[in-house]
Amino acid sequence: MKMKKLVVLLFAAGVMASPLANATNGYFSHGYGMKAKGMGGAATAMASDTYGGANNPASMVWVGDRLDVGVDWFSPIRSASRTGSAAGGNVDFVEDSGSNNFFVPEFGYNHMINSNMSLGITVYGNGGMNTSYKSGTSVASCARMGGAPAPSNPLCGGGELGVNLEQLIIAPTLAYKFNDSHSIGVTPMYVFQHFRANGLQAFGAISANGAALTNMGHDRSTGFGVRLGWQGKVTNAVTLGATYSPKINMSKFSKYAGLFAEQGDFDIPMNWNLGVAFDATPAVKVALDYEHIAYGGVKSISNSSVNPSMPAALMGNNAGLGFGWSDVNVIKLGMEYKYSDALTLRAGINHGSNPIQSADVTFNILAPGVITDHYTLGATYGLGKDSEITVAYMHAQEKSVSGTTNPLYFPAGGTDSIKMYQNSLGIAYGVKF
Repeated sequence: MKMKKLVVLLFAAGVMASPLANATNGYFSHGYGMKAKGMGGAATAMASDTYGGANNPASMVWVGDRLDVGVDWFSPIRSASRTGSAAGGNVDFVEDSGSNNFFVPEFGYNHMINSNMSLGITVYGNGGMNTSYKSGTSVASCARMGGAPAPSNPLCGGGELGVNLEQLIIAPTLAYKFNDSHSIGVTPMYVFQHFRANGLQAFGAISANGAALTNMGHDRSTGFGVRLGWQGKVTNAVTLGATYSPKINMSKFSKYAGLFAEQGDFDIPMNWNLGVAFDATPAVKVALDYEHIAYGGVKSISNSSVNPSMPAALMGNNAGLGFGWSDVNVIKLGMEYKYSDALTLRAGINHGSNPIQSADVTFNILAPGVITDHYTLGATYGLGKDSEITVAYMHAQEKSVSGTTNPLYFPAGGTDSIKMYQNSLGIAYGVKF
């Protein structure tokens, strides 16, 4: 028991010390836990590991005494460009973002209090609003934005341009089953956010607080939320699931009160899931999830980046310029095939709507979360009666969005484009007690 507690504490500390990046469905991950990731993220009606705090709290009471640890290599490849500007080569650019490799740990533990109740914990992360563009060539028209006709980054600031948002969620979970078919669960969530922005000096002219806009180092934000879940086996072959998490009110990023709307506010959007899992044969299970992420309910994310109504729209004000993201709806379809007693194979597709419209492309050079289509493979191999290794691979197809260069920022005009594709490969170890 002491060794299990030590593993829990050490791995949780490792997660909290690690950078996180998962920009797939907006900035939410396409799935949580390697088994879900191998099935396109479909997990609302599944109960196969200890990531119920992220997927469905009600599932934890079905998985028994169990520990899961893993790590995912995640590689988002992003680029931005401007063409056709009236200023020609003085403004046009093609830039690839750095920061392309991340190692994302995951952790889950569950303990059965009695045959009908469990207490567990899931530690996971969101993020991926992470970019790093180098300083570019001379940009003569940057003077209008308060910049200088000197070597500048793609948004006319000095030095490296980029942002980094990381979210760590610690999710203890209590689950209870009423009978052999139905369960409910509740997950209180503690959320820790880490953020920095660099190279936005040129935006000082449209910020309500230019002293809290850029190059302020990392800032921290915390908040508490909850996720509720239900899971029910409605026939011998069909299981349904549902979860709901209301918006989480986070403390403000005071160092960036002149960047995010509502004086540095960056809340976690409301989200909910519906899922069904179907045993097509004794060896084949098919799972389908629908997820809704309400980015539109968070002003710093959803406020338009093209609103010309000043001074109300100055960055940092309640109606301040934002990223212009809309709500995201996601369909997750996965299949699991028990090839043998030792080997289970998985595959999945994850399709989400794109939160970024063409009018908001210029500002979203900072956070090009345009991915819509993910294709996944996975497998679990049993090492013995009580332990297993799971692997998962994901490829997100390249997606690009283009739009007219925002004249609020750059009067020389042109066409801005952002694009991204992604790969991830993860491995996890699971053991039952």
